[in-house]
Parts: sequence; structure tokens; C-alpha cells
Amino acid sequence: MTRGPFDWHTFLRRWQEEWVPRAGDELDGGRTAVTPGRPGADEAAIAAAEERLGRRLPPSYREFLAVSDGWHVDQMAGVYQLGGAADIDWFRDPYDLTSQYEEDLGDDPSYEDVLLAGMWRRALRLETDSDASYALLDPGDIDQDGEWALYVYKAWGGELSDRYPSFRAYMEAMYRGFHADRADRADFVNATTRAEDDHVGEARLLALRGRHEEALALLVEAASYGRPGSAVLLNQLRQLPEPRTSPGYGNLVADPRYLPEILPLEALTPARGGSGRPGEDDHWLGMMAARGVDRKTAEAVLGAMRAGTHRYAPGGPWGQAVAAARELARWGGNDAAWRVLRDALPHWEAPGPLLIAPIGLLADPMLGPLITPERGREILATPRAGHKGVAPEPVPDLDPPGLAWLTEHEANRWGIDGYRCVWAEGLDPACLPTLIGEEGAELSAPADPRRASRRALQPHEREGVELWEDRAVVAAGRTAEGWAFAFDGYSHHHLNNRVLSPAPAASSSGRAVVVWREPRSSTPQRPPAAFHLSVAEQGVELYAFTVRGREIDRSGAIPEALDPARLFRPGDTELDCEVRVLQALHTELGLSLPRFALTRGRLPTFTTRSWTRAPRDGEAFAYLAVVRRRP
Repeated sequence: MTRGPFDWHTFLRRWQEEWVPRAGDELDGGRTAVTPGRPGADEAAIAAAEERLGRRLPPSYREFLAVSDGWHVDQMAGVYQLGGAADIDWFRDPYDLTSQYEEDLGDDPSYEDVLLAGMWRRALRLETDSDASYALLDPGDIDQDGEWALYVYKAWGGELSDRYPSFRAYMEAMYRGFHADRADRADFVNATTRAEDDHVGEARLLALRGRHEEALALLVEAASYGRPGSAVLLNQLRQLPEPRTSPGYGNLVADPRYLPEILPLEALTPARGGSGRPGEDDHWLGMMAARGVDRKTAEAVLGAMRAGTHRYAPGGPWGQAVAAARELARWGGNDAAWRVLRDALPHWEAPGPLLIAPIGLLADPMLGPLITPERGREILATPRAGHKGVAPEPVPDLDPPGLAWLTEHEANRWGIDGYRCVWAEGLDPACLPTLIGEEGAELSAPADPRRASRRALQPHEREGVELWEDRAVVAAGRTAEGWAFAFDGYSHHHLNNRVLSPAPAASSSGRAVVVWREPRSSTPQRPPAAFHLSVAEQGVELYAFTVRGREIDRSGAIPEALDPARLFRPGDTELDCEVRVLQALHTELGLSLPRFALTRGRLPTFTTRSWTRAPRDGEAFAYLAVVRRRP
């Protein structure tokens, strides 16, 4: 509720003057069925009502009665008529709703729930005509101004009551609803509609200048009046800071100017599987057809979204930046990709007046994951489409430098425990399958590395693969320092004494580094997780070590900075030692990994050769496959 004096005369007179029925509600000759107001009640009539009820009425309701002794609210499928001073009476809970609500309170109910459960027996009933709905003022829910909360209960709705902090707040909401119900009438034009339409236009310009918070306030109000275009603009301001939401854009999806941006967004939910109900695709396609979208077009977009092949492809300088950013993101350079997009945002051009931001980015399988809530707000705060304004402070990069993030619990909540990685200096990541991949290996389309690893067939499920082989599904990319990498953080394989490092094969054109840290055991009796490092150049291994607890196997001339005896100190925790060695690898060799791409993004994947060699004569091995079956 807005505090301070309120001019009921002006408010109700404006409502009265603007009054028109809904379409189809006119009487013969165009006369209206009702007029909303009545003459005001005098002080004696209001005092008589208070004496009858035994309570002084709350301020805003009392002031209202003095101006209009009742009102035709005409709330669609709800309350139609509010009575006057002589009509109102206590509700007295004729349907024993108190018992129902008290049964649902539970052992530790909130204050609000207890308040609502007790409301039914003490509430004052205001409506005299409704669709099984009740307007109830609660004398037990009073604010500091003496206002009683007003609840609207729809007996047929099966939902919680709508609460308004006061009668005034309720009437202001009903006035906005009156406008929204008539917004599609061409002849419904008045000072209020013109003012709110001006607000929509002003909000659009503010949004394009980067002043999105000011625009949001104007659009929230205009949307409550149902003004054309307000909801579409408002949804854009809300979706970018919450990019995983899908607010919907109505029939705008069928407009050729906006379809390339909006239809893929509408397809996000069904493409991700939706609720899994049978026939859900047909239901979605039917909804799109009802909104004017050609079925074949909708099917094509849904298929591309589901296959991960959809591409956001606007024109002009902005489109060129999008293409460049996608190439960077393809190999894990998400922060660099975002910087390209951020720098090009001023060149974005709106395809029509109802688009105020490049929301099509959100549906791109490579670029969509880059748009975090913070970056979404940065987009909104950046002047664009030729408009001038103050550029916002850039949000921080998402990828930390180096490798130490691999040990951080927050970073690893997506499933990384054990990990292994190959880095190849100065190499195009597209060459990795040829160097370390299994026969015929090729890069996949960009995919979620976790899912690709978990869906990989096990050795016993693949023809021609020996049970001892340890082939990994790895995500390929490029580090900020220019190293190509192949990373496996989801297969959870353990080190053994038959490690076959891919470093020599990956080093045909320069240095290559392999790191393998096996998963930690949840069993206290098991030894600490093993850690392996090997470095090769021009096809030859230069040095290597494997550490398990206090045991260190080493070979070659290991640089002092990477000496395992220096990095794995007795008495230090396993975690301290791991952090130390990862920091040394970053400092001495310039190694890093893009956290965002490996935990929340998409990267191409391929299957490597075995990371373990074949058993020699006299060596034995065991293979364990755990198969989960549904009961």
C-alpha cells in the first residue's frame, strides 16, 4: 500500500468516467449493464454499521464508504459487487474453513499460516455478488496505520487466498485489473491508457540506453494495466538476469522479425525433455501453431535445439562478433568469448520495436551457457542499438587462472573428483584425436562433457576392445595460454602400475604434459589417491613421477620446481600437496583449464587410446563392471 493521504473522490470519479463493459457485455443500443459507483454513505450510516458490527472500520474502507457506498468491482470469475455500509457483515466461517486450515498447519507453522487459519471466523465479508468468491477484511491482520488486510478467497479455485495489505490496495489492484480486462478493446482509450502507453515507450528508450532498472519499474506498472507491448518488454528485462526461465512472448513468436530470436527460446523446455509426458512435442507444436507459427518451422527449430545444432546468427557487426565468440567458446574460451560479445553489444540492432536485447543468445547451445545472471544484467546495463549511455563496470571473468580450482569443493559440485588431462603446447585441439585418439576417433559436436563420459560404452560392451583397456572419453579445448587439452574428469578411473602416458604421442610438435589424479577413496583403510605427472617432447618422455602416499616412483631429470619430494611433503595433507603441485604446474609450465567450460559448458569430445598398457607375461588383471538394474 502507498502510504499517505488518498483522494478517493478523484480515484473513483476517474474509474467511473472510464467505465465501459467488457466486449459482449453491452445492452441493446450500446448502453452499459451497470455503473460502478453509488452515492456515498453519510457519517450516521457508517457509525450505525460500526455499532452493529462492534468494531470501527479500517481507515481506507471507511473513507471509501463516505465517497461511494459500495462498488461494482466486476472482477472476472471472482467478486462482482461490494456492498455498502448496510450490507456488510461478519463472515462467521459457514464452511468451517478454520478446521481445514488448522489441520494443515503442521508442527512448526509460520506466523502467516497461523494468521490465515484464524481469519475465517473473525473476517468481515464485503461482497454481495460474486462467483463463489469472498472479499474478507481481517481485523486480526492490522498494520501500523490501522489498516486491515483484505483476502479474496475463490472457493472453486483450490488455491491460496489473494492477500492485499489494505482495502485501498485491493481497490487499486481491481482498477488495474479493470483496465487489463479491456486492454484489447480498440475503443478503450482514456487519459490512463494514454499515460501508460507513454510509459511503455519511455521504458523502451530507457532500456536501450542501459537504464533497465528505471525501465523495469515503468513496465511493471504498464503491464498491470495490460498495455500492449508491456509484457513482452518486461519479460526480456526479467529473463536476461534469470536466463534459465522461459516467460513466453505470446504471438510475437510468429512475427518474421522476431521469430529467429524467440522461437528457439520457446523450444528450450521441450528440447530439454520437458516433463517427459507422452505427446509433449505434439502439444508444444500445437501451441505454436495456435500462435501462428508454421508447423514445419517449429519442428525444424525444435529438432535443431534438441540436437544442439541451433545457431544464433544475427546480421551485421553484432552477428560477426557472435560468430567469433562461438569459435572461442567452442574450445573452452568462454571468458574471451564473453569479452567479444560485451565489446560488440553497442552494435546490436533491434529487428523491431518490441525487442530491446539480444535474447536469442540464450538459446544458442554454445553461447547460451555464457550468459550468467550477472552477465545478463551487464547486457541490460549496456547502451545498445545506437543509443547513448554510461557503460557498466565489466563483471569479473568466470574462469580462475591455473588448476587449483580442481581441488575446490564448490567448483567440483558438478562431479569432478579424480581427473586426468593431456596438454599439448602450440597444437590445434582438432589434431588431438589423430595423436592420442583411438582408431577412427573424431571430434563430436560440442556436448556436455559429463554426459558424454557417463554415456560411453564400457570395454565389455564394445567389440574389439580388450577388458584391460582404459579408453577415456575426453573433452577437447584450448587453454588461455594456447595449449590444446584433452580432459577426463568424470570416468573416475584409478591409477595402476601399467600406466601408459599419452604424453609422447601428443608431443610430436612440441611439449606435452599428462596429469592423472585418481579419485579419492571413501574408505579410510585405502591408501591416499595417487598422482601422476609425465612430460614429453618430440615424441620422447623427458621425466615422470607417480606418488602414492610416501611412495614415489620417478624417472628422468625432473626440474627442481616439480620435484615430487618438494611438492609432496611428509605431514602435509593430501589436499595441501595436490594444491601445491597444481600451482607449480601453472607457474612453471603455464598450464590451466577452463572451469566453466568443463563444469557447465559444452566442448567437443572424442575417445582416446588406452591409458594402460597390455598385461605382460605373468601379470594378471581384474575387470569389474557394476550394472544397475531397475526393480
